[in-house]
Amino acid sequence: MSLPIDCAVLDVQRMGEADRLTIGAGTPGLALMEAAGHAVARAVRQTWARRPVVVLRGPGNNGGDGSVAARHLARHGWRVRVLDLWPERAPSGDAAVMARRWRGPVAPLTPEALRPGDLVIDALFGAGLTRPLTGLARAVIERLTALDLPCVAVDVPSGLDADTGQILGAAPTCALCVTFFRPKPGHLLYPGRALCGRLEVADIGISPAVLDVLAPDTFINAPGLWTLPRPPRLGHKYQRGHVVVVSGPRLTGAARLAGRAARRAGAGLVTLAGPPATLPLLGADQPGALLWDLEHDGDLAALLGDPRRSTYVLGARTRPRPGDHRRGPELGRQRSGRGARRRRPDQPRRPTRRLGRRGPTGLLRPDPTRRRIPGPVR
Repeated sequence: MSLPIDCAVLDVQRMGEADRLTIGAGTPGLALMEAAGHAVARAVRQTWARRPVVVLRGPGNNGGDGSVAARHLARHGWRVRVLDLWPERAPSGDAAVMARRWRGPVAPLTPEALRPGDLVIDALFGAGLTRPLTGLARAVIERLTALDLPCVAVDVPSGLDADTGQILGAAPTCALCVTFFRPKPGHLLYPGRALCGRLEVADIGISPAVLDVLAPDTFINAPGLWTLPRPPRLGHKYQRGHVVVVSGPRLTGAARLAGRAARRAGAGLVTLAGPPATLPLLGADQPGALLWDLEHDGDLAALLGDPRRSTYVLGARTRPRPGDHRRGPELGRQRSGRGARRRRPDQPRRPTRRLGRRGPTGLLRPDPTRRRIPGPVR
């Protein structure tokens, strides 16, 4: 996947605004369409050896991009046919100009016009599609799928909702998808992600400065988004946080990984807590971590009672359960039958934040200055 550095994801409305801002700043729409179609042709030539190509051309700007791609491929010696979805409906605007510049063969699009061995460029519908495919368009997509022909999508596969990744009636499974300026949510959200194949994001002359106006709120999860607190030069370890990771009695891998991640993220102190038998494993590969014996050093309540400890990570088997006010937090089933010590009746219970139905539960002190790191696409 070829992606821009800033990893911004633009929905259909913002992408349309990016086009309008660029044209308003002096770049002709024809120049953008020429660059888009050229990018599609270049990606095709870089991916496949020369072979017969059929361009499925719709009536809008997506079809205009297809006309440009057909012209550039033919210029490089490729055999190209253009099939019009609605030959009786003449394109308008920039798409009409590009259609006139194509001097090669044009025929009406029918399902039977697709032949084994063809490389298909899908330029029927772009990101503006909002209704399910029906009639001839759907029949062509189903024929394309039945023949299992290699397909290149211009912007998005026809029939894909570019904002949600959902399929509108039918959509082809593409080997390559060439989109422009920035990816859209539908490229990254399933099922659309599985239909796009390899995603190429082409530069067609839209300045990244338009992002300051568009203010995108969705990004691909990548290191450029990650922010970690910068400790003061004269600060001490307790100002950088003290993380406590509580392990279960047998499987210690998750606790050890969590402790290592906390130290790499900059925690001032990390304590790994667990039953006595787990301590050699917990400390074997982490000499910088403190160890806490839950039977001899103090139980979970004692850990929670120290205000210098700022963050707690508990595994699934250490999660408080119904009745814990009577028997204390459990640390898994132990062969000896001994669990953690009972919590004192007067000890206040602390709220838990569940991170998954059966996953870990973290006991966290809220930090209003911490930036929430988004997922792959929010």
